[in-house]
This record gives sequence, structure tokens and C-alpha cells, in this order.
Amino acid sequence: MTEPDAMGNVPFGQWQGEHQGVRLLTFADAAAHGDLVVNASPGAISLTVLEAAGATNLSGKVLWDIALPLDLSQGLPPTLTVANTDSLGEQIQRAYPDARVVKALTTVFAEVMVDPGGVPGEHNVFVAGEDSDAKATVTELIEQFGWLAKALAR
Repeated sequence: MTEPDAMGNVPFGQWQGEHQGVRLLTFADAAAHGDLVVNASPGAISLTVLEAAGATNLSGKVLWDIALPLDLSQGLPPTLTVANTDSLGEQIQRAYPDARVVKALTTVFAEVMVDPGGVPGEHNVFVAGEDSDAKATVTELIEQFGWLAKALAR
């Protein structure tokens, strides 16, 4: 592709040429690389993506989950693939008990996640998970974006 996409973004080849420090890796290699893994995959396939990342590569790491379990198969508005008595974050934690799962920023549109100034006024972002140190790590990152984060007890 040589033309910008529907949102005006430059073609991937051009973007990659301008950002040569950004490497493309498999899910497993990317998960093995850092101390924190961000799951920004479509929620309906998150468990499959994390399986490709590998339990060993997620073990002991903060796994910041921003995925939403949206089902778009019937068009808009979407429904949820999991709701009420369970959640995607809980499913991920059960599937990867050695990962330190934190759910945060799932109620915020992607472009606003890293630029809260795009929405006027004061905001709070809820941070949920069972590991207080993992929540503190994600809270610190969210605050670096400019959000006021409130860690939930559960």
C-alpha cells in the first residue's frame, strides 16, 4: 500500500521506515522481551493471542489488559463475549495464574488513552487487579499519560 488509510495514517512500510527502532516480533518474542506486557488485542481473541505469547513468557510479569470482549459478529451495537458473572480479566488471570493481571483504561477510546487532555475536565481511571504492586506499576504509567488513577481494592 502506498496511500494513507481511511484515517489518514501513512502506509505501514513508510511508518516503519521512519521508526526503524521499532522492531516487529512474534507474540512470544515480544512477551519474553519486557517486564510488562500490554494486551491490546481484540477481546474476543485475547486468550488466543496470550496463548501465542506463552505462559512462560507471561509468568511473573505485569499483564496490563486493556482489551474489551466485544462481539461485533451481529454488527452494531456490539454485545459482549463475556459479562455479568465473569470478565475477560478474570478469564485471563485464571488462564495465566502466574501473570500479574491488571485491568485499566478499558473505558477510554484508544486515542484518548495516552492523551487525556483531549477530553476537557477532571477524570479518574480505575485500575483493578489482585496484585497491589502490579496495580501500582500500571497506575504510574497511566499517571505519566496525565490521568488521575485510583487503584481499586479488587
